[in-house]
Amino acid sequence: MSRQLWLLRHAEAEPHGTRPDPERRLTGRGERQAQAAGAAIARLQRRFDAVLFSPKVRARETAEIAAEQWDERQRALLRCYPALAEGFDAAQANDAALEAPDDGRVLLVGHEPDMSRTVAELTGGTVALKKGGLAVVRLNGLRGELSLLLRPRDLALIAGVALAGVGSPADR
Repeated sequence: MSRQLWLLRHAEAEPHGTRPDPERRLTGRGERQAQAAGAAIARLQRRFDAVLFSPKVRARETAEIAAEQWDERQRALLRCYPALAEGFDAAQANDAALEAPDDGRVLLVGHEPDMSRTVAELTGGTVALKKGGLAVVRLNGLRGELSLLLRPRDLALIAGVALAGVGSPADR
């Protein structure tokens, strides 16, 4: 078995200009997206060896709200990872993956365009990771294979919850 990187883009946040970028918070819809992501991950019965989030408020809130759906041991793994703030790439993703054993999983909560670009650099494929969306990459050395790509709406369906306004119009 190989390491897996789970890349969760932060959920919907306040518009640019509302407050300084690092301090932008989740909207109500973003909070529902984060809850759905956490519930879907719990329902998939996936456990992580590390849960790393960007120091920006919207990423921290996404990680914390998602983790409310998990057991105490998984919640205890949450940790700020400054490299996720901006300019995160495949080399840094591979470094983050070392937080897990050879067959482990690391969840990264970050931003665009970094999350989609990192998936592309690792897999050679192009993806558009939606706000509150999730990509799973199975690593094979320095390269990877895209195993899963889910929109916020998909995560809500897996979670088994009817969350009004979770997906964006582009998700439908």
